[in-house]
Amino acid sequence: MATTKFSRQREAILRYLKSTTSHPTAELVYNEVRKSYPQVSLGTVYRNLNLLSENGSILRLQCGDGSEHFDATTASHPHLFCRECHSLIDLPGAVKPDLLSDIAADYRGRLESYSLMCFGLCEHCADLKRKVNDKKEDSYG
Repeated sequence: MATTKFSRQREAILRYLKSTTSHPTAELVYNEVRKSYPQVSLGTVYRNLNLLSENGSILRLQCGDGSEHFDATTASHPHLFCRECHSLIDLPGAVKPDLLSDIAADYRGRLESYSLMCFGLCEHCADLKRKVNDKKEDSYG
């Protein structure tokens, strides 16, 4: 396996991803890294995100919004994509450790990993929806 040459820009990308829980897109990573490295190109950010995800240093997440999101927390954990505000958040709690082996029990192929993506409303959007519904009920009562 070839070793990867050190890159200050790659380290800045990884450092930023480790500093946030917001699961940013490549464009957001680019905008943050440019603050320290104004000469960095979007292409460089994409190449380094690809490299970091391929070598297992970060997770690449797709949640159906047309963008890829990135996460420096590589341990298995569930995510929620809010269908209202489009935020992507870590859910509390652990994923059942033997989930993959349970799924693979009746499958003849080879499963190597999984990603658990839930879809619904984040706490903030759920609270707003409840408040709107409560006001509607009050106006009918």
